[in-house]
Amino acid sequence: LISGLEKPSSGSIRFDGVNIAGLKPYKIVNLGIARTFQLVRSFKFLSLLDNVSVSCLSKRGKAVSKKIGTEEYASSILTSVGLVDKATLPPVVLPHGDLRKLQIAKAIGTNPELLLLDEPFSGLSYEEKVGITDLIKKLHDDGVTIFLTGHVLRELMTLVPRVIAMHQGKFIIDGTPEEVANNKIVLEAYLGRGARFA
Repeated sequence: LISGLEKPSSGSIRFDGVNIAGLKPYKIVNLGIARTFQLVRSFKFLSLLDNVSVSCLSKRGKAVSKKIGTEEYASSILTSVGLVDKATLPPVVLPHGDLRKLQIAKAIGTNPELLLLDEPFSGLSYEEKVGITDLIKKLHDDGVTIFLTGHVLRELMTLVPRVIAMHQGKFIIDGTPEEVANNKIVLEAYLGRGARFA
């Protein structure tokens, strides 16, 4: 809903004072919201540099790239996510963790204020999760607001000051990671009856 791929049946979605409900996705990107997908998407046969360069052509991305050049901007983004040494490769040869980094790099290319990350830890090894966690922390430290969705609770809980837990489309709790981790309904919904978050 936030990124404009689905239209809400009612209500509003406000970002920076603007109701974005029902806007086209490209208009939402131009306002400063970027997103990644749970299923990794890329231009399979373009290089990583070209994949990121395409996203730098958004209205907000151009504001940065026209100052230093699109290729230089894209290269700096690949450096920030740890993929610059693979800039000439196509995504089809990358391991899953690097594909996640590429997705984030493409989103960064739009110069977002708000970055929506859909299941950023899905299918990753422990080492890959650590890399993505570090990248998310760096983005936040750089001033990007991060909105995460996911089921990998351990990593999510270390990253955020606030958690909103839902199950089957219904609200359960809005609280600190500790409050959510100790909520009986959350534990049963996500980990099964009698479970504890360790």
